Amino acid sequence: MAPKTWNFDYIKSRKIYYMVSGGLFAIALICMFIFGVRIDIQFRGGTMASYSYSGEVSEQAFKQAVEAQTGQHISIAGAQNIQTGEENFNIEFAGSEGIPVEEQAALLQKLQETFPDNNIQSVSVNSVSPTMGKDFLLKCLVAVFFAALFMVVYIALRFKRIGGWSAGVFSVLALIHDVLMVFATFIIFRMPLDDNFMAVVLVILGYSVNDTIVIFDRIRENEKLYGKTKPLFELVNDSINQTLGRTIHTTVSTLMAMAVVCIMAFINQVDSIVTFSFPLIIGLLSGSYSSICLCSPSWAAWRERGKKTQPPKQETEAQA
Repeated sequence: MAPKTWNFDYIKSRKIYYMVSGGLFAIALICMFIFGVRIDIQFRGGTMASYSYSGEVSEQAFKQAVEAQTGQHISIAGAQNIQTGEENFNIEFAGSEGIPVEEQAALLQKLQETFPDNNIQSVSVNSVSPTMGKDFLLKCLVAVFFAALFMVVYIALRFKRIGGWSAGVFSVLALIHDVLMVFATFIIFRMPLDDNFMAVVLVILGYSVNDTIVIFDRIRENEKLYGKTKPLFELVNDSINQTLGRTIHTTVSTLMAMAVVCIMAFINQVDSIVTFSFPLIIGLLSGSYSSICLCSPSWAAWRERGKKTQPPKQETEAQA
């Protein structure tokens, strides 16, 4: 059975793809201005406290009691200690000052008075300095910068036959698109920006460029095969269609694995895995989308426009 051949015109539809990406970014910006950006405590500093309890305690009631005593807005999450089986509430207080020991003792006393039948006990109280988070973020940004730079150089050298530097630049632009999509996912779904965000970004950088390189490799092979007998737009469309099956199979198999991880983590309420796997799923989809629909068509349109702006060869020689 012959493999399925595709015949989509990506060049012609590229403006639609621009509108789709622009619309998603617009939604993210609206959510960011309305709801703000949630930043994890490791980047803004503060105090993390854990309290154990017995019986039934409402998370909302516990939160209201803490906020009434401290006068601060907090983030709270229920958890269970796997070793002891105790039920805990993990609380985050934002702010670089932390909570003085006297206030910690007063808070514990207030909670014990408010919930006298639930044996409220302080398990741990830790102050978090934003300096470590900022250093980590800075190192990750440096890693992303050098990764993008090396990608441009590598693609430029590998695909110099088809204008490697331009191919490298458009590949990095596609990667920036994917990073923004991941950022939009964190904004729209109200997930805090933490080390999971940087981990997803670094994974996407490696995964997305792989699809792009496969497409450019086929473009190079087809240009060597057809030369100038086939127009550039047709050559690029054919190359994308020829590699489409491989891209879909690779992406779907990876997405299935990540979807299982995400679903199981969601069912078991493992938020740290959910906030990694779900944005990664969106990033994988965006990586394939940008490689197929944005990077190569935009590169072809830019290269074709460059040819039109150049003066004809005969006129240039006559002027010389």
